[in-house]
Amino acid sequence: MELQDLKIAGISIAPGVEKQIDAQIAKLPSRTPIDIPIIVSRSKKPGPTLLITGGMHGDEINGIEIVRRVITNNYHRPLIGTVICIPILNVYGFIHFSRQTVGGKDMNRSFPGTRNGSLASQLAYRLTQDILPLIDYGIDFHTGGARINNYPQVRANLDEPKNMELVQAFSPKFMIHSPFREKSFRKEAAKKGTPILVYEGGESLRLRKHAIDVGINGLLRVMKHLKMRDEAPVSKGESYFIKKSSWLRAKSAGIYHSFFRTGEYVEKGTVVGLITGPYGEFEHKMKAHISGYAIAINNNPVVNRGDALIHIGIPD
Repeated sequence: MELQDLKIAGISIAPGVEKQIDAQIAKLPSRTPIDIPIIVSRSKKPGPTLLITGGMHGDEINGIEIVRRVITNNYHRPLIGTVICIPILNVYGFIHFSRQTVGGKDMNRSFPGTRNGSLASQLAYRLTQDILPLIDYGIDFHTGGARINNYPQVRANLDEPKNMELVQAFSPKFMIHSPFREKSFRKEAAKKGTPILVYEGGESLRLRKHAIDVGINGLLRVMKHLKMRDEAPVSKGESYFIKKSSWLRAKSAGIYHSFFRTGEYVEKGTVVGLITGPYGEFEHKMKAHISGYAIAINNNPVVNRGDALIHIGIPD
């Protein structure tokens, strides 16, 4: 079967070619153009097309670093098929240290987008129209927001066989069943039958080596599963399916002192931390309300009543 050229943003990429496409999305008020670099690497042999993205939220640096290292180490060059890498989807958020785009809009709540809507909507529209029809699979790399530190985990609708197949190939410690969120990229892709895995690891505006390494190694295992690579690191340790989870929330305002790290097992009734008054007037013990694994922890010590403190996942 003769392979056809791939076209993105009006630029053709022939089989066996690697090319960077600088897709112009908008201009700053200074008239400085804002481009999104898209790195496309194609094999001469037919195979699937895999999309690898980071920076959907501009302050989630671990995901950006994962895609950067994939490109730097030439992991994106497939034996078969095509790999499309977009390290930073939300350039505006990246340069402003922000989760959102201009106007406070969340790009991952703006799909399928519109041609003339908000900037977030326009970005979502371009991804939906120009990239989504070309791909067979995708992995979208994210990081915990608002000082939430996520233990490396993969989220997907585990009721879908294609998703389950990819999640098991990725082989993280935690495989989390996650229903679709309205207007998200993952849900829009699912409408077209395209499985997208969401990887979460670490916290915003902070590089964490463990989260980056786990993300890269999992991606390489997925590529090997798709026959796009010959080799991939062997997964170490057990994996747990998480279908139910619950946040332990602060019972009072104050300063929170956590006694647990992400990834650790928590028994119901265990004291997981203290909330103290800033003037020494009280200390409140926070006890786990269920047993399970700490899949995320709030690293912001200043809390209000009702704030999320520790996310406990119940293994299935």
